[in-house]
Parts: sequence; structure tokens; C-alpha cells
Amino acid sequence: MNIIILIKQVPETSNVKMDEETGTMIRDGVESIINPLDLYAIEVGIQLKEKFGGKITVITLGPPGAEKALKEAISMGCDDGILISGREFKGSDTWATSYALAEAIKKIENYDLILAGERATDGDTGQVGPGVASFLNLALATYISKIVEVSDKNIIAERLVEDGYEILRVPLPALLTVVKEISFPRLPTLRGKQKAKKTEIPVWSTENIELDKSKLGLKGSPTRVVKIGHPRVTRNGTIVKATDDESISETIGRLLKFIQEKELIQRGH
Repeated sequence: MNIIILIKQVPETSNVKMDEETGTMIRDGVESIINPLDLYAIEVGIQLKEKFGGKITVITLGPPGAEKALKEAISMGCDDGILISGREFKGSDTWATSYALAEAIKKIENYDLILAGERATDGDTGQVGPGVASFLNLALATYISKIVEVSDKNIIAERLVEDGYEILRVPLPALLTVVKEISFPRLPTLRGKQKAKKTEIPVWSTENIELDKSKLGLKGSPTRVVKIGHPRVTRNGTIVKATDDESISETIGRLLKFIQEKELIQRGH
């Protein structure tokens, strides 16, 4: 079974920064990691490879530094990686990203299954997986929590929904987005790290993928961030230090007065 896994390199949550002029995320010079939800897709892909054989190719679209994420995936057990990178892709929204990924996958041709995480933690849209499936005209199943059975023509999977689970039979080739319930990601191995270090990651761009440049980057993205707002603290708390009997008594008195003023306890209770 030949599997393609879509991953994304995202800033660690504490390092997210936005460019207020363009409405895009600042990625240069920011410490990044593999999107945590993509790790579950990687683990599922490796489990399927271990059971059925085949090959796993990991693909990402991003700056040159995203090669690090691909090598980490290889160190976990994937076989090859492809980095789609170039200035023409800068500022791509989910639509433009899906288009570029889909066109790259067309170049690969021989695959049975595409896996992706449910969503990316930086954008939180969950649109790229379904977008790629749409561009490739593939069967799509989202929020997959369990792979039940795999045959030459179909994959049977359990899908997480609001009131329980659905069982789906999906014709292959297909694209599945997975949720955390599906697996527990493994750690990279020493042998895997050695392999990743030796693996050459090809970089694809408009020079070797047939792409309509009008559909790329910020100019080719139909999504526009109109305004970026910053949350404001609308109320302040009061911290009272009670260090002795006198201050404890004073603190209790202030607390009771506050409760009475705010009518937090109804009379008779």
C-alpha cells in the first residue's frame, strides 16, 4: 500500500505571531514543530505500512526550514519526503495550499491512500485535507477515529461524529483526515534518525510542478484577513495577602462585603 501523508510545520503555540498588514502568520525566525495533529496521521500510516507493506511519502508546503519536519517524519518510520517551497507560495491560504499540494500529488501518481491530521493548530480550519480531495476528485472521509478493514478496493473506517460514530466504506484511492483517538504517535528511533540524516529531500516549485501562478501565494488566495484584533482584559482581580490573624480577619471581612455587594448569595441561604 503506497501512502501519502500531508503534514504542516507550525509555530509552537507560544510563538504565534501575525503580520497585521498582510493578515498572514510570521514564520521566519520562529521555532516550529510538526503540527501535533499530523503526528496521528503519521502513526496510522506507519501502522498500515507495517501490516500491508508499501511506501510512505510525506509532503509539506512551506519555507526551506520545513525540511526539518519531513526529516522528523522519516525518523519515525516514513520513507521519503517532498518539500514544496518557493517565494511564489508565501501567504497561501487553505485554498491555494490545497491546490499546490494536489498538483504535486498528481505528479506522484501511484498512491492508494492519502492521510492528514484533522486540522492544523495554527489556522484551525480543517480545510486543507478536504480541499486536496476536492482538487483530486477523491473519496473523502473526515474525523476518522479507527481503521476497521482495508482491502484492494475499499477501506472501512470509523468516523467520529457529535452523537457517536459512523462506519464508512470508502473506495480507494481516498483521502482520510484523522483525529487523536486513532493512535498514539511513536517517538523517532536512533536508526530512523540516522536514515533521516542521510535522506535527500527534493524541493519542488513552479519549476518542476505545472502550476497556475495566479492561484498561488497571497495574490492567489481568496481568503482575506480584514482586521486583526487583540483581546482586552475587561476586569481586574484583587489579590489580598493574609499573613497573620489580623490580616486574615480583615481579608474575611472584605470577602463578605464583596459577596454582599455583588449579591452572590441569596438571602435565606
